[in-house]
Amino acid sequence: MNVGDVVEDFTLPDQDGVPTSLSQFRGKPVVLFFYPRADTPGCTIEACGFRDHFAKLQAEGVVVLGISRDTVKAQKKFQQKYELPYTLLADAEQEIVNRFGLVKPKMMYGKQVTGVARTTYVISPEGTLVHVFENVKPEGHAEEVLALLKK
Repeated sequence: MNVGDVVEDFTLPDQDGVPTSLSQFRGKPVVLFFYPRADTPGCTIEACGFRDHFAKLQAEGVVVLGISRDTVKAQKKFQQKYELPYTLLADAEQEIVNRFGLVKPKMMYGKQVTGVARTTYVISPEGTLVHVFENVKPEGHAEEVLALLKK
């Protein structure tokens, strides 16, 4: 997927099991961040960064959506534990992470494993891809996204 492409609609259950479609948010910019696994150290840092900057993101009119391969139940637990004020989508079947091509080999504790590449997409109110953050470092990422959106 390249900047300028229209992001194809999809529907996934949110942390409450409610079907949620990307198209529901047309008319607003969307920050769609993919993370490897709920309640792991890096993912918690990233998710809490978006939590801590959520009011500023909302002031910019932005919708924040987090996606991982976790179950609805795991997403709900993660959201409650860290008081995340935005929607988490459960892609347990890996349909969307595969569509975005984010399941990739990576190193973990010196061993090669397959996992979700931490990636964030910024989508325009019209549904086109505006920016892609690849190989995201969790620390400071929300600030980086916010700075881009304020431009």
